[in-house]
Amino acid sequence: MKKNRRKYSREFKLEAIRLWQATGKSAREIEDDLGITGGRLYRWKRQLEAQGEDSFPGQGRTPAADEELRRLQRELGIVKQERDILKKAVAIFSQPSK
Repeated sequence: MKKNRRKYSREFKLEAIRLWQATGKSAREIEDDLGITGGRLYRWKRQLEAQGEDSFPGQGRTPAADEELRRLQRELGIVKQERDILKKAVAIFSQPSK
């Protein structure tokens, strides 16, 4: 039977390393607490030390793709605000005048 491989986000990996360093617990204890298989925490820490900000790129997303994602999320937020304002305006103008 084939096992599914777990994928961990960049944020999860960074938080796991931070937790390990901040608590003083052993790597094994942190791995057990977070459900990480043995030895991954050491690997993630080495990768972070070697590659710095470029570590844990995820599924091949590039900085340009990340920037595009952020731009689209900002744009979506603006459009949602405009939609909400229009909904409120319709509700106000739909009321019978006094």
